[in-house]
Amino acid sequence: MPLHMCKEQPIFSYCPTQPLYFWILDDPSASLWNALGLPEGFPLLLFPPSSRSSQKGTTRQQISSSCLFSPSAMEEGPLRVLTFPTTPFPDQRPGTSGLRKKVYVFQSKRNYLHNFIQSVFSSIDLRDRQGSTVVVGGDGRYFNTTAIQVIVQMAAANGVGRLVIGQNGIMSTPAVSCVIRKYKAIGGILLTASHNPGGPDGDFGIKFNIANGGPAPETVTEQIFQISRTLEEYAICPELTVDLVTLGKQTFDLENKFKPFTVEIVDSVESYANMLRNIFDFAALKELLSGENHIRIRLDAMHGVVGPYVKKILCEELGSPANSAINCIPLEDFGGQHPDPNLTHAADLVETMKGGQYDFGAAFDGDGDRNMILGKHGFFVNPSDSVAVIAANMFCIPYFQHMGVRGFARSMPTSGALDNVAKATKIQLYETPTGWKFFGSLMDAGHLSLCGEESFGTGADHIREKDGLWAVLAWLSILAARKQSIEEVMTEHWKTYGRNYYTRYDYDNVDIDAAVELMLNLEVIISDKEFIGQKFTEGEKTYQVERADNFEYSDPVDGSISRNQGLRIIFKDGSRIIFRLSGTGSSGATIRLYIDSYEKDVNKIFQDPQVKLAELVTIAVQLSQLQERTGRSSPTVIT
Repeated sequence: MPLHMCKEQPIFSYCPTQPLYFWILDDPSASLWNALGLPEGFPLLLFPPSSRSSQKGTTRQQISSSCLFSPSAMEEGPLRVLTFPTTPFPDQRPGTSGLRKKVYVFQSKRNYLHNFIQSVFSSIDLRDRQGSTVVVGGDGRYFNTTAIQVIVQMAAANGVGRLVIGQNGIMSTPAVSCVIRKYKAIGGILLTASHNPGGPDGDFGIKFNIANGGPAPETVTEQIFQISRTLEEYAICPELTVDLVTLGKQTFDLENKFKPFTVEIVDSVESYANMLRNIFDFAALKELLSGENHIRIRLDAMHGVVGPYVKKILCEELGSPANSAINCIPLEDFGGQHPDPNLTHAADLVETMKGGQYDFGAAFDGDGDRNMILGKHGFFVNPSDSVAVIAANMFCIPYFQHMGVRGFARSMPTSGALDNVAKATKIQLYETPTGWKFFGSLMDAGHLSLCGEESFGTGADHIREKDGLWAVLAWLSILAARKQSIEEVMTEHWKTYGRNYYTRYDYDNVDIDAAVELMLNLEVIISDKEFIGQKFTEGEKTYQVERADNFEYSDPVDGSISRNQGLRIIFKDGSRIIFRLSGTGSSGATIRLYIDSYEKDVNKIFQDPQVKLAELVTIAVQLSQLQERTGRSSPTVIT
């Protein structure tokens, strides 16, 4: 007669005459397939007894025939901690923002997810790991909840004492940083590919943040990578399943563990919102957004994680009408859109703002750490200008009134707009490689208060991540204090400090070999001693090279050196051409071209950046032989 070993479907229909090795699960679509790295529903066959049954890593449990009709016999007692053999992968080196791959890579390569998570846990000293707290959150993209269940099972097996997880597995990147610091966790695991597309055919990413709440530094990511290259086994509690919906604590008894393993499901918004209440003047912001002379705003969450934060903080608490926030329901595929807050992918918001109905507009990326600011009639605030304006108006924000200003920082490709404010205010400026982790080191040492990247990232030392919603509230605080429009604030800023005309050209999904060859060839050209002093004439203007290099950064805190951070050509008038290979994509290569040119003549600060910089763009494209080497006649995105 058939033996039904699950509550819902039979596993096999063979009556054994001797003990067999198999699994019994209440829910056959749950833990076991995740544990084995197999697709859900993959048929599992019986294994006859063998000498391997006692070896570490076996998935088999010997059960006598007297137990065959009693699934509860398996359910009683503490949950088992098991170890499984695995094969390492050579391609799990974390990039600028963690490990990013297409979803199908995590789904189709057996143990791909498990290997990387084990490498993360193994990179933490066992003494620090035992009984520790780890925060977990994601941007809600496809594969998010599946990955979280695996992380829960593996965290328990690797000695973590408590996980703090956002409700439904959702928590913005800035909020994760906030919660890590609040709970004094040893770190956090973020499931996001940031501004990259989602859905089954999209991207998935895993990033590890350390105890300060910021991205892991290169020493840690390199350690994770080296572990992943030689990994032979991973530990897991495959029978452990957590409820991600219900707020509160869940405890689990594990074999050979003296203390229960705890999972705490928390409100994803509240801790972060409370932090913002202590940074900004919410009364002044409420007056700006819902008072007698309130402004009209339009906020596009792009179906990313920041939607619930916008609704709770901007609408419910600060009084902006509910319809001022759009696309606020997080979706696994971001509504089929690219959750990247720029002029190309947030085109609907740009068009709406051009109509003149709204005074202030903003868009956010998938995980909520990036932002784009727009003024009335679609007036675009370049991200490099955005951080400079906040720097020039920092004391409109109570946090800086109380804390003071320690220093400014920008990534190397970001325009020199922040430099102009630093020079005028005599505040120290740091130029770092791309990657928020470099800012975190300066913040921890007390050197830095405000920083930004040209890639729509702005933030301060309240956490150790860039923070899209913080940047929006910073701008709204400036408008409330100065009682000016965005365009008026920006115009006055340029008149005071001069203007850095700036643009970025992105060439996405370029053949990797072609991209690398382009960069190597260009480096050979600019490294030639005769390149210094060379003149380039385009149109009516001539540019003379003052210096050129492959940017190298020496961290003033720990002395670590980061090399090969981007090719720079700096001209005598201060203009810059920069080439960089991006580390945030999941496939192919992205070549980024940055152009920066300073203008202090007030009669020349209102030109179109694309017209103003056209000559430098032409020089850059011709010098690099970009079209010939990549086959691209135009960029994918222009910022």
